[in-house]
Parts: sequence; C-alpha cells; structure tokens
Amino acid sequence: MLSSYKRLGFIGLGVMGEPICRNLVTKSNAGVITFDLAREPLERIESAGAAIAASVADVVRQSELIFLCLPSATHVRAAFEGDGILAHIRPQQIVVDLGTSSVKQTRDFAAQLQIKGAAWVDAPIARTRQAAQDGTLSVMVGASPELFAAIEPLIRCFATDVTLCGEVGAGQVTKILNNMVLFETVTALAEAVAVARRSGVDPELLLQTLSKGSADSFALRNHGLKAIVPGAFPERAFSTEYALKDLSYALELAADAGVALRGAELTGTILQEAIDAGTGKAYFPVIAKLIDRSLD
Repeated sequence: MLSSYKRLGFIGLGVMGEPICRNLVTKSNAGVITFDLAREPLERIESAGAAIAASVADVVRQSELIFLCLPSATHVRAAFEGDGILAHIRPQQIVVDLGTSSVKQTRDFAAQLQIKGAAWVDAPIARTRQAAQDGTLSVMVGASPELFAAIEPLIRCFATDVTLCGEVGAGQVTKILNNMVLFETVTALAEAVAVARRSGVDPELLLQTLSKGSADSFALRNHGLKAIVPGAFPERAFSTEYALKDLSYALELAADAGVALRGAELTGTILQEAIDAGTGKAYFPVIAKLIDRSLD
C-alpha cells in the first residue's frame, strides 16, 4: 500500500540517512526534497531523483512529512530550534525522527508540535548500513495507532520490521534499550575472544561454536565474527563516540526510573577509555583492542 503523502522532506544524509533517503526516492511514489550540510551526498541523492533544499526551513516549507536522520539529540535540537522546524511547522505536518535520541527531548518536541497542530513521531532505526541500503532495517515507532497506520507504508520503503512500541517516546525507549543490550553483549564477546586467544583457542572457532548454542546472538554473528575476530574497525561505521552517546541515554532513562544499571555503567567506562585511547571515531567493537591490552 502506497502512502497518501506526496511531498516528503529528508534532513540528514549520513551513513544511514543517504541509503534510507534513496529508498524513499525510488519506492515511495512521492517527491523528496533533501538537505544536508555536506555537498557530496546531496549531489548523489539528487542524481537518484531527489530535489535539493537550501536549508532546514526550506525542507519544512515544501514538505507534508519530514524525516530526520541525524547523529544525536544535539543535532536534532539544532534542526528543531532557530530558523528550523518549530519556526516553520504547519498544522497537519508530521516530523519523523529516525535517529536515537533523548526520550525527554522527544516528548518535549512532540508537545511543542502538538500545540501547533502538527505531530512528532520517534522511529529510531536498527541494523546495519547494508540493511539501510537493502531496505531491511528494523524500526521502533512511538506514535498513536492512527498516525502509525498513516506513516507505516513510507517506513516500509526502507524497513522490513516495523513495530509500534507505544505512544510518542516509546520507540526511543525501546531502541535505547536495544543498544544498551548490544553494547554490553559486544563487551562480553570482546572479553571472551581475548581470553580464548590467550588460552590457545582460535577466536573464530570459539565464536562459531558459541553460535551453535545458547550464547548465539546477532551481535556474535555480526559484531563478533565480522569485526572483533578480524580486527576490522573502520571509521564511517557506528563509532565508539556514538555508542557512548546512546548508552548515556540509557543511563539517563534508568536514573529517571530509579534503576541502577551496573553492567551498562561498566560498559560506559570501557567505551570512554577507548575514546581516550584515540579510537572514538572507529567502529565501536574496537573496544576489543582495549580489553585485549588490559590482559597484559
């Protein structure tokens, strides 16, 4: 089923944003106008059929529904305030935030848009850049059932698993906890690989064997076997800095709920140590190098 929205905006053409936007351009049956601070992805997406906007305000003025795919809550706030979304939003417009962001900020922005007769939806994405390219992301949505039904066809242009998690903010809660579990699992995998290597067991054999039992996970098969074992920690992937940012949202959420997250706090310490060691821009399973050195 195609969406009834015919004019889409897209702000943020980074590692995930560009392939998501490309899928909307080719699959949504809608016109897409885009904005990013970098010229190169704008030129690439223009060649795919999108129009280019001069600013965030320009996107809002020309769109019925606006997608955001920005690196952090700080970037989202920059797009929201000033000569941005809040200043130019119109009644009936919808803003869909695909990034992982603060729950408090998400609900605050939703309340401000509601006053203007518009709506804010949190729809953070999960899985890899390859999944973004293939249109097979998982998306966790915070919205009313009615609004979810209206926007789901557009989200399915770039996602195969789309889950309504509850009202606004619930998508962020779910994604933040997803990432918290992922980061803690990758820490455990890095520890297991380091000990195996020092104990005469081949790390790849270890993880392949664990994948056949109760320790199997998406993290093991992807972050473990494809990053930790071969030592592949590129930049322009999900960085250690981004991981710590997302983990900070989990710790903030836990503090508000009155829950002490000792495992998450330890993982946060490890991520910060990896950043201090100069690997903040590298793919976050690079913490394996730090953990391996700690055994010396």
